[in-house]
Amino acid sequence: MRRTLLSCTSLVPGSIAGAGAVSLIDTSPAWAAEPALTGRLLQAFTNLSRQDLTALAMALGVLSFSVVAAILLMRTRIRAAANEQRLRSEIRELQSEADRFRALLFVEPQILISWGAGEDRPQISGDIALLLPQDAKQPLRILAFGTWLPPEPALQMDHAVDALRGAGEGFLLNLVTSAGRTVEAMGRAIGGQAIVRIRDLGGLRRDLAEMTLRHGGLLAETEMLRAFATAAPWPLWARGEDGKLSFANTAYARATDAADAADAIQRNLELLDSGDRIAMSRALNDHATFAARLPIVIGGERRMYDVHALRTDGGSAGIALDASEATALSQALARMADAHRRTLDQLSSGVAVFDGQRRLAFYNDSYRRLWDLDRPFLDGHPDDSSVLDRLRAGRKLPEQPDFRAWKARLHEAYRANEAVKDVWYLPDGRALSIVTTPNPEGGVTYLFDDVTESLDLARRYDRLITVQRETLDSLTEAVAVFGSNGRAQLFNPAFARMWKLSPEALAQQPHIDTVEAWCKPLFDDDDAWRTIHKAVTGIDNRTAVPLKLERKDGSILDCMTMPLPDGATMLTFHDITDSENVERALRERNDALEAADQMKVDFVHHVSYELRSPLTTIIGFAHLMNDPGTGPLTEKQAEYVNYITSSTDALLALTNNILDLATIDAGAMTLELGPVDVRKTIAAAAEGIQDRLTRDHIVLNVDVDPDIGNFIGDERRIIQILYNLLANAAGFSPPDSVITVSARRTEHSVRFAVMDEGPGIPPDVRDKAFDWFESYANGSRHRGAGLGLSLVRSFVELHGGRVHFDPAIKSGTRVVCDFPLDRSAHRNAAE
Repeated sequence: MRRTLLSCTSLVPGSIAGAGAVSLIDTSPAWAAEPALTGRLLQAFTNLSRQDLTALAMALGVLSFSVVAAILLMRTRIRAAANEQRLRSEIRELQSEADRFRALLFVEPQILISWGAGEDRPQISGDIALLLPQDAKQPLRILAFGTWLPPEPALQMDHAVDALRGAGEGFLLNLVTSAGRTVEAMGRAIGGQAIVRIRDLGGLRRDLAEMTLRHGGLLAETEMLRAFATAAPWPLWARGEDGKLSFANTAYARATDAADAADAIQRNLELLDSGDRIAMSRALNDHATFAARLPIVIGGERRMYDVHALRTDGGSAGIALDASEATALSQALARMADAHRRTLDQLSSGVAVFDGQRRLAFYNDSYRRLWDLDRPFLDGHPDDSSVLDRLRAGRKLPEQPDFRAWKARLHEAYRANEAVKDVWYLPDGRALSIVTTPNPEGGVTYLFDDVTESLDLARRYDRLITVQRETLDSLTEAVAVFGSNGRAQLFNPAFARMWKLSPEALAQQPHIDTVEAWCKPLFDDDDAWRTIHKAVTGIDNRTAVPLKLERKDGSILDCMTMPLPDGATMLTFHDITDSENVERALRERNDALEAADQMKVDFVHHVSYELRSPLTTIIGFAHLMNDPGTGPLTEKQAEYVNYITSSTDALLALTNNILDLATIDAGAMTLELGPVDVRKTIAAAAEGIQDRLTRDHIVLNVDVDPDIGNFIGDERRIIQILYNLLANAAGFSPPDSVITVSARRTEHSVRFAVMDEGPGIPPDVRDKAFDWFESYANGSRHRGAGLGLSLVRSFVELHGGRVHFDPAIKSGTRVVCDFPLDRSAHRNAAE
């Protein structure tokens, strides 16, 4: 055994090793066998100086490092040689495996064309002589499909390759080359490369391909049918012998909430409920087919589907057709039929429906009550002949000399194409309208209506028309009725006589235009005829229109167009020549009276104005004679002068009133508006009649609101109004009576009222009391010209107010005057 002695020698500071050195001492058996040599070496080491020991240690250290580095390098080279050997072995194995794959790939004649991702130049390998035997050294000519394919297959191949390289769409084509060989071209996108494989179809493959090409493409047809089944909107499925899904289309996947058809097949999702699946399996085992309408929940909605399934050699196949709409239509049809039955039950007409076997299929209650038949008999679906025989036995059918022939004619409706109407007159006096209608699906529908009352009404209507015509014929007024078509439907002899027309011509129902032409020689006013024509032929705004026609012969007709409810128009003409002449004479007389009245007013105005000047002179001289400065008068003279003064004052007041009324009537009166103190105004008016009140011992009672205040008006005219009212009350009041004057303020006006205890004013003359020169003593001492109340009304209305008698007063008279607080009313009245 070989041992190595490792010794570590501490080096002095400053030595080359710096920290220490490692020495290797080989203690081989040779050294052990030479103890003397060892001793000498030890003695030599002992005799060395420190410096020599340091150098020796450094040499030994370098030698040790070199030995270790050499050993490591040798080991690395040995490992590299081993790895290279292993890699060469693996490459040889991969090459061998690639050769085996290539041999397997090209065991049959075929060509591979591959395009890498983003590369335009393909790699072509395989038996190029398969397609290009003459140019086998130019493989790129394979891509010129027109060189070895006819034009149409070459164009098909171009499109398929473009779709493969552009979108990764695979293809499988069976092609016949220009040399007559049958090849298969298949394209796939694999590992980021587009690969096209072209191989020769020999033997059975060639026969199948040629057969497919000859018979319209069996594979294409199969693919088409599979694509149709996949895209069909109805759930389609197929199951194997074990009952598991082997095929499902997209609709089946949607119905079962699967991600796609593959997911539905993988999870074996069921479309039907467990009970329905058991029933379908039992039916397929027993009869090999299954058909039923079943509810299926799809997308959270419960719908009805017609499910059809049949057993096949390898299992079963089925389809589910949506029948929800058909179910809804069937239910709607049933509801509609039920609604029609209920509607027919509510009809007053009797309805009976007989089917193609002439048996009663439906009847309503009106039919049963019309013929008084038993319900059990009708519910037993009797035939048509049995019903007629029972009705004949009860004497409810029209009496017929040959009942068989009559019934045979009635039953011809079962073979007829159109409805037939008839009227049956029954022995009990009733009249029935019968309509027999053939049904499209066979049978007959009978519709019975009791027209007894209708016929009676028609007879009465005919009698009424006859009476109406006789009445119209006896009228003195001319009457003509024009229909909505503008033709004359009815006229009386007075119409023909008034317009001098021929009754025979009118009987031909002429149009209004023709009648107008016949009547124009007597009356040719186009505007009037246009109005009549519009009233007769118009559709909208049909209203009565009065007209007055003055004809050329001097007669005057009052015409009225009256629209009738049926769309016709009645024209009436009444000769009002005599009444019109009388009216004209009365109107002329009234105009003459108004002119005379105006002349009277003008005369009064003129006379009043002319009297005012001499009256003023007389009054002035009378006051001058009463003045003591002009000299003393005897008692008799003074009495005469007082009479003259009082009479002229009264005459001047009357003249002033007439002039004021004339000024107001001419529209020249203006108001001097200002604040009016109500209390002062009443006091000033009462002062004017104080002597009269004292003379007749009449008490004046003043009733004024404490807070009445002022209002805007013409103070002088209001005093004049109150004076006339108080004077009129004093004139009608008996001695020792009371006159009350009151004033109240309302929201919109100031109200004055004067009430006396006299005999009052009768209601029939109250409306005339405010007219000019209207004076009624009514048993009192009052005498006057009748201008006071007229002047009161005029002044109140100038202020925009209103004067009236209080109708609630039963004894005496109360006159009320309202003055508005709104100043705009004053201006409007003055204007």
